[in-house]
Amino acid sequence: MGSSLHSGGRSYGRTSRRAVLLGGAVVLGTGISTAAVRYAGPARAAAEPPVSGCDRWGARPPSRPVTVHSARPHKVIVHHTDSPNVQDGSQAHAFALARSIQDSHLGRGWIDSGQHFTISRGGHVMEGRHRSLETLLGGAATVESAHTTAQNTVAIGIENEGTYDTAQPPSALYASLVDLCATLCTRYGLRAYQIYGHRDFNDTDCPGDLLYARLPRLRADVAARIGGSAVAPVWPTLTVGATGERVRSLQYLLRQHGSGLLVNGSYGSVTDNAVRAFQDAVKAGVDGVAGQQTWNQLVAPLATGGSGEAVRAVQSQLAARGAGLRVDGAFGPATRSAVASFQAGASLPADGVVDARTWGALVT
Repeated sequence: MGSSLHSGGRSYGRTSRRAVLLGGAVVLGTGISTAAVRYAGPARAAAEPPVSGCDRWGARPPSRPVTVHSARPHKVIVHHTDSPNVQDGSQAHAFALARSIQDSHLGRGWIDSGQHFTISRGGHVMEGRHRSLETLLGGAATVESAHTTAQNTVAIGIENEGTYDTAQPPSALYASLVDLCATLCTRYGLRAYQIYGHRDFNDTDCPGDLLYARLPRLRADVAARIGGSAVAPVWPTLTVGATGERVRSLQYLLRQHGSGLLVNGSYGSVTDNAVRAFQDAVKAGVDGVAGQQTWNQLVAPLATGGSGEAVRAVQSQLAARGAGLRVDGAFGPATRSAVASFQAGASLPADGVVDARTWGALVT
């Protein structure tokens, strides 16, 4: 984004168990149950960074109570503040940064800082929006935020101080980013490939060309800590003239998001208009081309008990591969079994949950 101390989304400290207080900063404990972790393979203890809570850095109270959703986030989104690349790595500077971001965001009419966590160029990690640290420690809820349009109830946002279009992030900042992402993934049961950049969802240059280019390495470094794959989802690019099952999936997903589109497997002018309307609504680039931003905004995890047009998209894909499923929009045991069988054949964790990589494998 063009303005400094940004958070590109829109807005529509307590500690808890296993917290150890060291000089006012919270060091996250490592007593994590592997039963809560959804990736394949053994859990590994991540180096969990000290996080200074809102009280520690002098936050103002939120203008109204923050909203906490009783579900885990689906992903982590990396940002940069688009502010000067200062040389001051002190904690005092980091705390002043956190206060200035909150002041800026409250000045925009938001209820609090937009992001969940902030990392200074000196590597200091701070809680952003109130209760973000509390919910991380609990590992089962998400604070509604204001960092990425259309992702603020399902994604953890991390602001990294600086501008990284032509400069690399400092080593101290990057090391803390790896530690924090590993902690988030472990506690929330996320896989390393569920780490994204802001530009994967919205029409923005955030988190800067060089930090964005480093995301594959970030995923790999996190995967080295927690296990599992670092390979990000791959999406097809569809435009007018395309036909087939991938277009049907796109149409089903657009219907899931409120479009009255007919599912016919043909990418004509009506589908083009529906894609453009959806892109505009979620602040993706509006070009009528269903590419990375569009797919990332359309898909959400599906599991047993789910229902709707997105489930029909999965069932239609599997039926086209010979699964013999009814395309009824109900994610029951037969759909779960078919999903797990597909995942095993695609060398994915065969857990029967349609996460982003499974979506990508289905439609690519």
